Amino acid sequence: MPDQLVTLSVAANGDGVVKLASAIIAKLGSIPEGVIGAEYEQRYFGLEDPVSADGEYRLLTLESPGAMELFWHSGSHLMAQAVLRLYPKAKLAIGPAIRDGFYYDFDFGETFSSDDLEKVEAEMHKIVAENYPITRKAISPEEGVKLFTGSNQGFKLELIEGISEQLSLYTQGDFTDLCRGPHIPSTGYLKHFKLLSVTGAYWRGDERNPMLQRIYGTAFPTKAQLDEYLNRIEEAKKRDHRILGKQLGLFSFHSEATGMPFWMDKGALLFRTIAQYLMNHLRKRGYTEVRTPLILERSLWERSGHWDHYLKNMYFTSIEEKDYAVKPMNCPGAVLMYNDTQRSYRDMPMRWAELGIVHRYEKSGTLHGLFRVRAFTQDDAHIFCTEEQLVDEVEHLINLLFEIYGHFGMYDVKVELSTRPKDRIGSDQAWDLSEAGLKTALKRQGISYIINEGEGAFYGPKIDFHVTDSLGRSWQCGTIQVDYNFPERFGLEYIGADNQPHRPVMLHRAILGSMERFIGILIEHYAGDFPLWLAPEQGVILPITEKQNGAAEQLYDRLAQAGFRMRIDDRNEKVGKKIRDAELLKVPYMLVIGGREAEAGTVSVRSRGKGDLGVMPVDELVRQLNEEIMLRTTPLEEARSSS
Repeated sequence: MPDQLVTLSVAANGDGVVKLASAIIAKLGSIPEGVIGAEYEQRYFGLEDPVSADGEYRLLTLESPGAMELFWHSGSHLMAQAVLRLYPKAKLAIGPAIRDGFYYDFDFGETFSSDDLEKVEAEMHKIVAENYPITRKAISPEEGVKLFTGSNQGFKLELIEGISEQLSLYTQGDFTDLCRGPHIPSTGYLKHFKLLSVTGAYWRGDERNPMLQRIYGTAFPTKAQLDEYLNRIEEAKKRDHRILGKQLGLFSFHSEATGMPFWMDKGALLFRTIAQYLMNHLRKRGYTEVRTPLILERSLWERSGHWDHYLKNMYFTSIEEKDYAVKPMNCPGAVLMYNDTQRSYRDMPMRWAELGIVHRYEKSGTLHGLFRVRAFTQDDAHIFCTEEQLVDEVEHLINLLFEIYGHFGMYDVKVELSTRPKDRIGSDQAWDLSEAGLKTALKRQGISYIINEGEGAFYGPKIDFHVTDSLGRSWQCGTIQVDYNFPERFGLEYIGADNQPHRPVMLHRAILGSMERFIGILIEHYAGDFPLWLAPEQGVILPITEKQNGAAEQLYDRLAQAGFRMRIDDRNEKVGKKIRDAELLKVPYMLVIGGREAEAGTVSVRSRGKGDLGVMPVDELVRQLNEEIMLRTTPLEEARSSS
């Protein structure tokens, strides 16, 4: 019965607002076994929640898409109830569901550490066994103030401040919390959970506010699902790009430039390899490469709208009594270049790619390796086209993104369409055209997507692309944004076939997003064991004794001329140790030269993934390496082909 569609007539039940459970019973006679809630127009409801619209509701079981949002939200309440039982003086802040779990922020008034998590878990198991129903009650703000004043919960009082509409409380046993919901029917559903960590977090994310303690946890409907998730966490720790980046000599960070990576030789090679691959691919697709300055005058950012909408994330400087901003985005520079000369419809579409360095202020507490930095290289492009070309260009971009993700071994891509936000610029007509163009392109390509209402950029709607890595984690990388507003604000024009001026449409697009962040994703996706075409060091040449050093240098010259990234390990060590060291550095190929190989002009080849491949002529080695690079074979592709 999962995901059964049921048409509910809410308005016919009186005042048009009834509990979901009552509406289902009125329609079906009872609540089907396993149903925990419903979804209507991309909004989730628990059985206790009120529904007010007639329509077709999708009934949710624990296996349904979206059901885990209810499950994890209830997990946060389960944890908060256990904490209050053990620490009655604790102050509750907020406890939302997040991806793969939940958290709750507390002010304990005393030291709380990861050693205390076991006690909280034990109390949570007791609450699960008691199987309290989770019920909802609507109250007025005045009633809420009275309740939370009496329980000395100051953070809840702050949340109520300024709210005039009705509030909702959720209760399970001896625990009541201010909450919008939704929730599962009872605590007994939450048998399989794990508390993961304790960190600090400022109240409402503001460092001027009190520091709270945030407890993270997760829960799953079955023990097998929980165990699988915990195993993924352990595997993710082994793949942590911050650890591997240091181990493999790729990058480092220094307090003298907080949040700004320093690339070492191998890291710079990896960065350059990806950049060159990308630009070569784009040139074949009709792109030209541009570069714009790092700092631009304040008036430009005011005109673009960034000054009003992005000011808190920008850096500033002053030159000759003029204010400048360090660019957080590349697009205003591209707009200035467009206006350098008169454009014709024959020039359209114009595709400009820029790997531009940008700076964005991030709070120090949010920085995380390459994933969250203050300076990064944006894989950017700006496309100027006619309105008639818009849908074709978006389709062109969709195909491009999927093709490139496949080359990096990422085949599972989820797509989201984000529509107009409340805080936006431009006319409703422009937004209508932009959103319609994106929807049409997705429909033509036969791509399923979800809609994120109100999550578009301030200047236009967008399609976001989420890639799935080898651990099943989702990462938002690519984006396609339609912009009618920049061309209007900056007076962009082209001369049409009718010899009259027309306004172009501007597309902003990224494929990889931040180069730095994408490299961090790749490091963890491959666990640092890159396919040959990406590996910063593709092979190491290992002479068995110093007598073979000359042959090793000849082989190095031959392979370097063929374009391979190699080095010679001529240390006075046994070849077994050299092989082990190369394995630890995740070098794809080890090329061993002994006396026989030196005399015959051959090489003994060892693959990190396949072991000893035997002795082969150098020309054959070059041929096989080139073939592997051209095919861009990845471990995931090899796994598919052998299954």
